[in-house]
Amino acid sequence: MTSDDASGSEWDRATRELYARLIETWDKRNARDFALLFASDGNVVGFDGSQVNGHLDIGAHLTEIFSHHQTPRYISIVRDVRLVATDVTLLRANTGLVPTGKDDIEPTLNAVQSMIAVKKGGAWKVALFQNTPAALNMRPDLAKQLTEELRARLKEKPIPK
Repeated sequence: MTSDDASGSEWDRATRELYARLIETWDKRNARDFALLFASDGNVVGFDGSQVNGHLDIGAHLTEIFSHHQTPRYISIVRDVRLVATDVTLLRANTGLVPTGKDDIEPTLNAVQSMIAVKKGGAWKVALFQNTPAALNMRPDLAKQLTEELRARLKEKPIPK
C-alpha cells in the first residue's frame, strides 16, 4: 500500500514527519536529537557504507562527524511511503546535499534513502535508515534527471544562508 492508496492516514503522516525531523536534525547538526528519533536498537547505514547500531552509538557517531566536518544540508524528495505491516512503514526518498557556503547541490552526493519506521509504545521511531549514493553510473541520463529534480526542489525551498 502506498501513500497514494491511503492518503491522510496516520501512519503516512507520522512516517513523513519522522523523516522530516530526521533531515532537520541532521541539518541542524544535532546528533542527540537525531539519535533520539531511533528505536533503541535502530540502525544506520551511512553514505560510505558504515554501519552504526543502537541510538547511543548513532549519537556518538554523529557527534564525531559533526565535530570534525562542516556537513552539507539536505534537499529531499519523498518518493513513497508504504505500510509494510501493522505499525511498520517504509519510506523511500532521494536527496541532494548543499555544501556549506554554496547555493547549489553537489551532484556527486545525491543519494537514495530508505527508512523503516516502527510504532513502539505509541511513538514512531526509526528502525533502519540507509543512505546510498545515487551514482547511477550506467545511467547518466537518470543521474542528470535526479540532479535537476533536486535543483527544482531547492528553488522551491532554498537553504537559509
